[in-house]
Amino acid sequence: MSNGIGIMIEGLVAILLMLTVGYCMLLNRRLKLLKADEHSLRATISELVTATEIAERAIAGLKVTVHECDHGLGQRLNRAEAMTIDIDRRLAAGKDVLHRLSQIVIAGRPPQEPAAPNNDAKAVAAQAQAFAERLRTKVHGLAA
Repeated sequence: MSNGIGIMIEGLVAILLMLTVGYCMLLNRRLKLLKADEHSLRATISELVTATEIAERAIAGLKVTVHECDHGLGQRLNRAEAMTIDIDRRLAAGKDVLHRLSQIVIAGRPPQEPAAPNNDAKAVAAQAQAFAERLRTKVHGLAA
């Protein structure tokens, strides 16, 4: 009887050992898949790190470009503002000259002459052209 129990125990141990070997083979296969996934995951992480570094360099370059553009636009805006002030000043001076010219034409007109609006504008324009021509002659005479 003790032989029968011993054979049964040894048979049970053999079955358990076969199950253990089968389970170890299954675990080995899963570990190999996990190792392969780890390698692909490492490659993916490496690619992500490289892409991140490239993106950081591109962002730094963009920041430098934005700073240069901001500086350049600031200078251009300042120059445009100065030119606008200069144009406004010259426009005011031109209006003043035109007003003085019209006063000269009015003062030079004989009192008997009736004032016609069309003729008045033409006369002012003619006087302004004559004045401008005299001024150009003086300026070119001084420059030569």
